[in-house]
Parts: sequence; structure tokens; C-alpha cells
Amino acid sequence: MPELRYNVITHDWVIIATERAKRPEEFAKKKDKKVLPVFVPTCPFCPGNEKMTPPEAYVVSDTTGWRVRVTPNKFAALACEGKRERSIQGIRRKVSGVGIHEVIVETPDHSKTTAQLSDREMEILIQTYLNRFKAASADPRVEHVTLFKNHGEAAGTSLEHPHSQLIGTPVITSQIRDRLIHSLRHFDEFGECVFCHVMDLESQEGTRVVLESEKFICFTPFAALTPFSITIIPRRHMACFAEMNDAEAADLSKILRRTLSKLYWGLSDPDYNYAIRTTPIEYTGVKYYHWYVSIIPRLTKMAGFELGSGMFINVSLPEENAAFLRGITVE
Repeated sequence: MPELRYNVITHDWVIIATERAKRPEEFAKKKDKKVLPVFVPTCPFCPGNEKMTPPEAYVVSDTTGWRVRVTPNKFAALACEGKRERSIQGIRRKVSGVGIHEVIVETPDHSKTTAQLSDREMEILIQTYLNRFKAASADPRVEHVTLFKNHGEAAGTSLEHPHSQLIGTPVITSQIRDRLIHSLRHFDEFGECVFCHVMDLESQEGTRVVLESEKFICFTPFAALTPFSITIIPRRHMACFAEMNDAEAADLSKILRRTLSKLYWGLSDPDYNYAIRTTPIEYTGVKYYHWYVSIIPRLTKMAGFELGSGMFINVSLPEENAAFLRGITVE
């Protein structure tokens, strides 16, 4: 029989459609692998084509050249110049569209995916995320910073070369505000961080755990909105991504790469999005919120029911998805 599951973190109800459920391996879409070259002359992110992008804002280099390169987005969602101004006209509110929108080119190799980076390359990427998060948060016009990656056409990517993005907005999004309020309410009622509680339960039960390391745990949520949704959360309580130390950054690079590799090999390189869900930097140290990485493979489509109700139908069992991924061997 189908069942409804409640996500205590997001406060979403999810229909787990057991009678329509697919076996995990059925989500591996058979598609012809496109063999990409290491270098593409027309790609603005390939080495030697740096003039095709705005001047770099940050770069990590070694004796062979740059390893990670960050530039303003040429087609930015927000203007990098200007003042943040708020206007109120009756019930209408407006804020000037200023902020930060950067592209983080993850590797000079056009042919790689993030799942194929080495642990060292991934660690450089995570350290770059930290650097750019802190730099964007220091801009007085920016209220909230989101780091995210779109992989594949279904996930919204327009360029094949591996890259992530950062957007610093002049407002805190309603989703983050709502989760801050809900998590504070939980802390007031139970005297604990709801994220820490969920993480401890998942670790104890183990049925939805995909990977565990010294400093992080990776699992499929009990009430996952979509098939193979994954959460990676630090064991140490931290509200803000900027609180992570070097040892934790190195550990995150390993567990994130291994998780993406499991998706790559187990589900034939599916399109996916991932995002770092964190408080703004001024919330550093608060006891009731906990940052995490959310990975959403694009294996199903949002349809009329989801749009009309706000409730998702998940045609897979999180426990089976986790067991399937645990069985995928990667380096």
C-alpha cells in the first residue's frame, strides 16, 4: 500500500507510491555516452580561451597552469555594480537586482565530470567554494549566498565543461527563512537541533545510509521528495558552511566525490543538481540550524499534481535506493 511520509526538516509530505515503485536499477537510463575531448577551441572554460570570459576573480594554479578558475558570470542573474535599494509601494515590494553571480570552473579538462575528479582536485574545489562563499558574504549588499551545480541538460546546464556557480542575493530566500523558523521552533520545543537528531537516527538505523566517514554522513532521506535524493551532512554541528575547517573540507571532498561516482556508475551518469544549503554567515554558531549538501538526480519530472499541490510523488523506496548505491563499488 502507498504511504505518506513526513520530512521533519523541510516540513513536506511525500507520497511514497509503493505500487508504482521502480527497482533502483530501472532508473539507469541507457544512453549513448558522448565522448568529450580534453580541449574544445570554442569553449570559454578551456585553457587558452580565458579572454572569452570576464576577468577572473579567483584562481588556483600550479606549475602546469590553473587548476580552478572563478569568473563573474557573463550572463549574470544579478548586476555586480550598483547599490541595494528597497522600495515599498502599497503591498508591492522591490529590491534592486544587485549581487554576485560567479562561475567556478572546476578543472581545465573539458572531458571530465565532477565524479571523475581526484580527491585532491575535489579538495581544491571545496576550498574554492569556501573562499568564494566568504568573499561574497563580505559584500554588504549580499544577504545570502548559494553554491550550486547543474549537471546535464535536464538539470539546467548550458555548457558541458565542468563548472559550478555561486549567487549572492540581496535578500534571504523564503525557503531559508522558513527552515530557520521551523528549526528554531524545534529547538525551543525539544532543546536539540533537528538536523543533528535526524543524522543520529539515520546513522543508528543504517538502512538509508549510503556512505559514512569520520566527519560526514551521506544518506537518502526517509521522506525523499524524488528518487535517489541524497543528503550529505557534517557530524559536527555547524550552522554555516563557512565554519568548516580544513580537515572537514578534505573529508567532504572525498565523500562528495565518492557519492557522485556511485551515481555516475550506478545510474549511468544521470543529470543532477547539488546545492549547499546553509545559513547566511551572520548565523555562524547558532545551535538550531545545520548546513548540508543536497543532491537531486533528475530522474523524474515534476507534473501537474506537484505543481498544484506542492506535494511530491516518489516512485521509489529510499531504503532500496540506499542499498543499491551502497553496492556500487568506487575508488
